[in-house]
Amino acid sequence: MTRLLELLAVGLSLGMLYALIAMGFVIIYKGTRVVNFAQGSLLALGAYAVARIAPSAGFWAASVAGIVITVAGSLLIRFLLSRARGHDHMALAIATIGVDVVLTTELTRRIGPDVLSMLDPWGAATVRLGGVTVPQARIAAMAVAVVTLGLLLMLFRYTGWGVAMRAASADAEAASLMGIRLGRVATVSWMIGGALAAGAGVFMSTFPSAGLDSHASTIALAAIPAIILGGLDSTHGAIVGGITVGMAKSLTAGYGSELGFLGAGFGDVMPYVLMVAVLMWRPSGLFGTREFIRV
Repeated sequence: MTRLLELLAVGLSLGMLYALIAMGFVIIYKGTRVVNFAQGSLLALGAYAVARIAPSAGFWAASVAGIVITVAGSLLIRFLLSRARGHDHMALAIATIGVDVVLTTELTRRIGPDVLSMLDPWGAATVRLGGVTVPQARIAAMAVAVVTLGLLLMLFRYTGWGVAMRAASADAEAASLMGIRLGRVATVSWMIGGALAAGAGVFMSTFPSAGLDSHASTIALAAIPAIILGGLDSTHGAIVGGITVGMAKSLTAGYGSELGFLGAGFGDVMPYVLMVAVLMWRPSGLFGTREFIRV
């Protein structure tokens, strides 16, 4: 029973981080209708900046700097895409793949074969909660994710920008005619998406991970099933999808010896199995908007 609770705790923490990554995808998509495939390289950029700055400035100052740098990188992508006016959303999404390749290649060259320590204050320390041992880094990640996601949900519901973004997502042309500045909505969406990527990258590179390595940009790929599960245009779906994927991955990996007949490393495959199962039942995801075409 203790083992199950520990796996659930770790899975919940991991799921909240996946929810942060998925929320970044969703916000940019809702604000611009563009799927940002460069989100993984932005995540790695934020973590890389923290790892390089932390030795001289400390973890917390480096984290702030990492978020600022990643937001600047996100705005640069937004600027590049804005130069391609008239192109459809699919073409812009493909352009983000090119940006991702360039940025990932440069970060991989800079990191090389090394594993960069994040110099976080938690290290490998653990804490006992009701007989369950949980890494402090996982607790910190979960706390930050809960606060961040809660503030974002309140932002969507109670602020003018949230209303503008929902209107732009529902019908951009009508929103523009009503006086909503779509450019401003898109810019803020990219800024928030970049900040979320940086935050998730930092915690994904802490314990139990040894640090940041050259494969950090692939972390965002693990969040793809969470986005598809919840629905690409649903903020609540991003949270549910992230937690579901984190739980499934933690439990499957934790009980890997009992599930040996499924093959080694099935924990990494399980989220995609869930994604396919949900897509067969509901192609738009659990909370995604269904599109209807009148013939």
